[in-house]
Amino acid sequence: MTASHATFERRVVSLLEAEPPQVSIVLGGCGTGRTSLLGHLKVRLETAAQYMDVERTATTPERFFRALVSSSPFSAPEVLDRPIGTPREGFDATLAFFDQARTPAGGPATFLLDEFLELRTFESFPGLRTVLADLTTRLAMSPNRFVLTSRYIARATRIVPADSARFVVLHLPPLTMDEVRYMLTRLATEGPAQAASSGSRGVLSDPDSEYLTCAVHALSDGRAVYARAMAETLMAGHEHGAGDPVSALASLMAPGGKLHARCEYSYELRLHRARGYGALKAILEILSDEEPQTLTEISHRLGRTPGSTKDYLSWLEDVDLVTVQRKRYSFNDPILRLWVRLHCRPSPPSDQDLAREVHAFSHARLPHPEPTMVLAGAAHGSSGADDRKPWGIIEID
Repeated sequence: MTASHATFERRVVSLLEAEPPQVSIVLGGCGTGRTSLLGHLKVRLETAAQYMDVERTATTPERFFRALVSSSPFSAPEVLDRPIGTPREGFDATLAFFDQARTPAGGPATFLLDEFLELRTFESFPGLRTVLADLTTRLAMSPNRFVLTSRYIARATRIVPADSARFVVLHLPPLTMDEVRYMLTRLATEGPAQAASSGSRGVLSDPDSEYLTCAVHALSDGRAVYARAMAETLMAGHEHGAGDPVSALASLMAPGGKLHARCEYSYELRLHRARGYGALKAILEILSDEEPQTLTEISHRLGRTPGSTKDYLSWLEDVDLVTVQRKRYSFNDPILRLWVRLHCRPSPPSDQDLAREVHAFSHARLPHPEPTMVLAGAAHGSSGADDRKPWGIIEID
């Protein structure tokens, strides 16, 4: 766990221990560390906490309730004795268990609900049109403790009750430069397996280590899963005398590469959670060609009215695929934009395509050295500093 995420975990624990305990809603995009955070909390709290992967278990309300109680270390006899024959009864039993469950020692229970917005799928069942509102109302009154996570930042923010002081929205921070440097150092000295579990520090022998740190931080946009993949690839090449961050990114984005698979998953998942699937893909392709763009520019390229294009863009914002600043739209994730440019085409990219696109992406994001500034030469026949003229500055590339 990085230093900033360790600080973040302490913040969440302090909210759980507050009186009354606060409900933490932890938000972050794919690969930012939400599930890892809940894993650390589960280890820390032991039998006082129950982790629940809502995304994998939100099938029907009745089956979700059975999965919840069958894997729980908590007890709630009155809830377990309830007859459950309808979806509404199954969901009501779930809410009652969240509220009334107690630890083996009789204390308040802590529930760690990963991707809690997936409970919204229950709204397709009869009598369940306000699932998320019912959930937040019950959690706000419960003596138990809750940490909820979601990758859908815009959606999760909207469901927080405006009149409740029990809910605190927390955004997982991106990696800092120091954390990327530490990651590279550990991978260089210990290897991926040891670095994942060890706390010791090493020293990068590469004289360009500061450049590598800046490159990984810039190219990954500070996102933990991207930075980790780049760092592992760089260090694997480093062992064989190579360590080029642009080449590392190219290999990760190639078909079959780790970031290719990660971006494909994020792209498809978010689009399927939105509406207007085909039109939304078209807008993402338009923005992959050029960003930022205004509503008028996008609607013209899409061949649709500004009104319908505005609806499409709002659906993309709803799943955090695009962001808007000063009425100009762009991708929320720059690596995903690169993936769309490379892979949303009739055939897989060639090696030349891959190299060209990754080079252009890297050139726009990597830090570039400032040009060296020197004074023009002195008068003929003289090389002394005192004879130099205070004008005639030359830029040397």
